[in-house]
Amino acid sequence: MLSCLTVKTADDGSQQTNGSKLKPVSETDCEPPTQHEISEWGKSFDKLMLNKRGRQVFKEFLRSEYSEENMLFWIACEDLKRETMTEAVEEKARAIYDDFISILSPKEVSLDAQVRETINRKMVDPSSHTFDEAQFQIYTLMQRDSYPRFLNSQIFKRLQQQHQQQQQQH
Repeated sequence: MLSCLTVKTADDGSQQTNGSKLKPVSETDCEPPTQHEISEWGKSFDKLMLNKRGRQVFKEFLRSEYSEENMLFWIACEDLKRETMTEAVEEKARAIYDDFISILSPKEVSLDAQVRETINRKMVDPSSHTFDEAQFQIYTLMQRDSYPRFLNSQIFKRLQQQHQQQQQQH
């Protein structure tokens, strides 16, 4: 069964053993996706990304392709956008930078030089929108490159087959 994860900044300032200041926090297990959801994911990357279960399934696929950092970065940016406290915004922005933008990070996302330079300028006074351009670039990368492979993946095909079998049994 799939479990849903969100990413949040460590409140106590501690770091996980992987060196990240962002840590996954388990929520209650999500129910399996419905046939309608699976069908919608097959039609639209946007619908996949708007759905928590869709993001989790897609993240598992990205993990199998060794590109899970793209989804983790996107989720961290979404979390940053919801933050309203200035101090927390700065902490989360620095954690995102350290985890995904820094050339020293093992989870570095692939961004062009212009976007990197923009981020470096914005990190002088980070805001909840510091990574918007980079987030859009990674979203586009996932949509263009990873999503078509996801649709042809065993992970997605298995989900479709499981629901077809369940419907035939009822």
